[in-house]
Amino acid sequence: MTIRVLLADDQALLRGAFRMLIDAEEDMEVVGEAADGREAVELARATRPDVVLMDIRMPGADGLGATAAICGDEELSGTRVLILTTFEIDEYVAQALRAGAGGFLGKGADPKELLAAVRTVAAGDALLSPAATRAVIDRLLAQPDRGAGGAASERLAVLTAREREVMSMAATGLTNEEIAERMFVSPFTVRTHVHRAMSKLDARDRAQLVAIAYQSGLVPPGRPS
Repeated sequence: MTIRVLLADDQALLRGAFRMLIDAEEDMEVVGEAADGREAVELARATRPDVVLMDIRMPGADGLGATAAICGDEELSGTRVLILTTFEIDEYVAQALRAGAGGFLGKGADPKELLAAVRTVAAGDALLSPAATRAVIDRLLAQPDRGAGGAASERLAVLTAREREVMSMAATGLTNEEIAERMFVSPFTVRTHVHRAMSKLDARDRAQLVAIAYQSGLVPPGRPS
């Protein structure tokens, strides 16, 4: 299957570089380019991409608003957003995760990392394992929105003990393989638990599941992986 990618960045040179890199891959193609958040939302609705490579800082409508609009559109339920960030303003990253972003990547990442990130997010998994991303999530999402914690905590009642255990480990940045090693089960079993938890909590992807874990208090601040 070909992964359809929409580029959203206000810098034309960067978009051009990303297009060349992505179009050179046999399993990927760029289906559109947007220079701001408004255009990104419009093109996402027109092209139905698998992944939107989204810059946060853009003139006019920024990447945060565009991410919320795309992730909140039921007709774009198959579209995932991969945020490009320099982590200069950490709160932006937290807001993007709450809005439904499926992953984060620093603009200093090498080409192989970028391509791997696109494939990871397109597969429905969250790009949350790098130490820098984990640190941002620990520091910010451990401070839930006011009033959200109690409601989120009540939602966890629908989960089994094993699903909660897997969810808490996923929230610290562990991959399915790493969780499987700790629980002495297969990665397939872990993936099953993750997807069941996502279904029960109406989480669109793994990243949103992680946000719920922090907002509900299931994972305390600064918990090491």
